[in-house]
Amino acid sequence: MLKKIIKGSHRKPSKSDSNEPGSIFGYGQPATRNSGSVSTANVVVNHASRAGPPPPPSPNSSGPGPISSMGFGPPPSGPVDPLPLFRDVPVSERQSLFIRKLQICCFQFDFSDTLKSAREKEIKRQSLMELVDFIQSGSGKITETCQEEMIRMVSVNVFRCLPPASHENTGQESADPEEEEPYLEPSWPHLQLVYELLLRYVVSSDTDTKVAKRYIDHSFVLKLLDLFDSEDPREREYLKTILHRIYGKFMVHRPFIRKAINNIFYRFIYETERHSGIGELLEILGSIINGFALPMKEEHKLFLVRALIPLHKPKPISMYHQQLSYCITQFVEKDYKLADTVIRGLLKYWPVTNCQKEVLFLGELEEVLEATQSAEFQRCMVPLFRQIARCLNSSHFQVAERALFLWNNEHIVSLIAQNRSVILPIIFEALEKNIQSHWNQAVHGLTVNVRKMFLEMDAELFDECQRQHAEREAQAREMDEQRELTWKKLADVAAQRGGEDMITV
Repeated sequence: MLKKIIKGSHRKPSKSDSNEPGSIFGYGQPATRNSGSVSTANVVVNHASRAGPPPPPSPNSSGPGPISSMGFGPPPSGPVDPLPLFRDVPVSERQSLFIRKLQICCFQFDFSDTLKSAREKEIKRQSLMELVDFIQSGSGKITETCQEEMIRMVSVNVFRCLPPASHENTGQESADPEEEEPYLEPSWPHLQLVYELLLRYVVSSDTDTKVAKRYIDHSFVLKLLDLFDSEDPREREYLKTILHRIYGKFMVHRPFIRKAINNIFYRFIYETERHSGIGELLEILGSIINGFALPMKEEHKLFLVRALIPLHKPKPISMYHQQLSYCITQFVEKDYKLADTVIRGLLKYWPVTNCQKEVLFLGELEEVLEATQSAEFQRCMVPLFRQIARCLNSSHFQVAERALFLWNNEHIVSLIAQNRSVILPIIFEALEKNIQSHWNQAVHGLTVNVRKMFLEMDAELFDECQRQHAEREAQAREMDEQRELTWKKLADVAAQRGGEDMITV
């Protein structure tokens, strides 16, 4: 019995524990929309060997006591007095003043009421501005303790529960993300300065990465990535710049950041199809891909196949397609042998009923084909031009028009000309059908131009395709006539055997 009690006291870790620092999945609690209250006790630094910090002193006290245990600081219980400017105190006291200003900046205020705590809000804003100027000026190298407390202050302010998106918990069907009004963070006057302080710290030449990586660790990076789901575009823009700078400066974090972004994409593609920051993450990746060394690692090729290409599947692709197309094209320009993989991936996720999405795919296809060489083009041209033929006959004029615009690209035309004996028989019927029956005059005119182009390329091949097309049409007419004749014979036989019992339609 005693053994059972002792055994029961060791709690089995729950699934939620996997989101503690060190988890690689990128879904930690501090920035999830539905998480409850959050403690920042181990937000930034994994100091397992250090004792817990003592309670913080009053913001007006003179001692530079730690602020580590403040968590999400409540509003100040008493009045907050402004502290002197850095230039008004001796150099020897500036580190102490730096920490005291950080303490003031840890207090949280209610921005739903603009008149509430207006004086204290202004004091905090001024303190943040002074901290930003102090870091930017480089007038004094801040100590390791100040760096630690500064990152803790940043964590207290930015790592928070995001408000529910407009489609959540309302009982309404989710609207088109492009039509939704973005939620603007009311505390942005303070939040912007906190992000600016973090950015200035990361890009500062005085920041030693060996020291800073103790505080800007994997846990910190994961929580920054969680914040990319913020609906406020101003916040996402700052996050994009900061994460890009962290990736550039902290080489030790690079594989981890790529893997964490991977996991965000997987969840978006296969679970939620809802995330506000996919475009910004892809912008960062576009720059990262541009710096990949050759020959390209297998890890990067797997990222293309498993994450980037499947990003063509979700419905809200229009929100991030420009950035996605850039990343895909970067891969093909880096390694032309990937063109076949990319084109077959596009064909796999080609939309069936979404015409606007189809127009986006055709635009991206043109960019990829521009970077494609002849050998890779030949591997995928048959399924590719079967799809293009379907697009040529689309009743949506923008799809048909965009497909015909491919013949305005000189490189694509040269690839088609080299392989015309395979391509023209595939699309000839689609061209003839457009000329005979497409309702849109612009599509009709473009089709005539493309047809003329093929005629000038190879008149003999064109005549052969025309002859085969005429034969197929004659066979089809003959089959229709034979079918009609068979039904007529059946009707005559039925009438002879008992016309009164036959039901005619």
